[in-house]
Amino acid sequence: MVSSSFKGLQADNQFDPLQSPLAAGTFTPLPASRCQIGALPNTPLFGTDGIRGKAGTLLTAPLATQVGFWAAQVLRHHGESGPIIIGQDSRTSSDMLSAALSAGLTTAGLEVWNLGLCPTAAVAHLATGNAGGIMISASHNPPADNGIKFFNAQGTKLSGSIQKEIESALRGNQLDSATARINATAPMHWGRTYQRPDLVDHYVDFLHQPFQPHPDLSGMRIVLDLAWGAATRVAKQVFEATGAEVVIMHGLPDGDRINVNCGSTHLGALKSAVAELQADIGFAFDGDADRVMAVDSQGRVIDGDYILYFWGQTLKGAGKLPNDTIISTVMANLGFERAWEGLGGTLVRTKVGDQHVHAEMVNQGAMLGGEQSGHILCHHYSLTGDGILTALHLADLLKQAECSLPDLVAQSFETYPQRLENVRVEDPEARRNWQSCDAVQGAIAQAASAMGDQGRVLVRASGTEPVIRVMVEAANVELVNHWTDRLSAKVAQHLA
Repeated sequence: MVSSSFKGLQADNQFDPLQSPLAAGTFTPLPASRCQIGALPNTPLFGTDGIRGKAGTLLTAPLATQVGFWAAQVLRHHGESGPIIIGQDSRTSSDMLSAALSAGLTTAGLEVWNLGLCPTAAVAHLATGNAGGIMISASHNPPADNGIKFFNAQGTKLSGSIQKEIESALRGNQLDSATARINATAPMHWGRTYQRPDLVDHYVDFLHQPFQPHPDLSGMRIVLDLAWGAATRVAKQVFEATGAEVVIMHGLPDGDRINVNCGSTHLGALKSAVAELQADIGFAFDGDADRVMAVDSQGRVIDGDYILYFWGQTLKGAGKLPNDTIISTVMANLGFERAWEGLGGTLVRTKVGDQHVHAEMVNQGAMLGGEQSGHILCHHYSLTGDGILTALHLADLLKQAECSLPDLVAQSFETYPQRLENVRVEDPEARRNWQSCDAVQGAIAQAASAMGDQGRVLVRASGTEPVIRVMVEAANVELVNHWTDRLSAKVAQHLA
């Protein structure tokens, strides 16, 4: 796997640990007169992918300032050094949150390198070997939402324990009760913020490294839906360097339209374009480009299950897939699982969330994992989900296969009918404690009993949106629709 460290590029103004509040043996909050964050929700701030919510409601400038300050303190407490990398998607609130986070980080004495608009994977890549990284994005969520997600010095998501430390400090709890409060007159070292959009070029070079100098996709016609988001910064440049004919949709950064009827969660426009242009393949990214979905010329959706299957076959054939194991989540389709087992492989399921997939990959020594939603991790190349990297590899795989994408799909597997409904539940306590609802649990048990081994049910609270997700998968679509409708109605009746 390619390693990335940019310590050699640091500016002259370096953080002096002897001048840090931590060196005096304490965590010192920003004075209340300088930063009021108001009441925090009773539910945890950190969900499955950082802190996410409505910009200006939960995610305010004062909160972001405190998050930046305490994140810097906790990271220093764990021995991290160097600058912290900040990137953002195109949402109109991202500039505000970036400035506020930088204020908190520099107040704590940390140096900030601001990449500006870029994919999440660029932040993760450039954070490697430094103090860490922060991406400001709500991924596939609508424009009014935003989020703050952290990466550590290894380029992976922060552990749950460190997130809890940051949140504990935010809520005013001492991280170390044995420490004494620092003298208010103690010298303060201020960090500085540097605008470093030039570093994104290092990420672009990294994307092409596995192919040297770049993949040869000449003769292919590829449509890219950039969702008005972070992919607009690099995707066109990356794919045009391959020699492919590239058609761009929603290709400018537009925070008011990010993910609106486009991108990885709204594939209608891409399907139409690929069919009309008779393109070889189309790719749709989400707002921060850490996931990708593909479509073929017949309108067939190539989701994360298919991508894992195709990439897994390639790695297995090359002897680069330890124990022929792929790590996925509870959302992975049964058709995919049984087809992979038919090839002699093993599919291991985790909870939803790429951090859970990554953790299990490390635990199993696996090199390939991901989610049906298009988050794919291949540890041969990167430790984090990267939609653009995944799209490059899938396009290269298709070129090497010397057949059409519909033919490749026809040779793989048939998915079981699967339907996912999102039932909006605004009350965070109801979402958090949904499993205590006897009526919903009884309906789930009834559905599971009725379908037996011909299907399965998955109900869970989203970690990124105010919804309860109801998924039913079965051997025939009638069972799927019947139980999805029934379970969704039960959730709405008792929880919404």
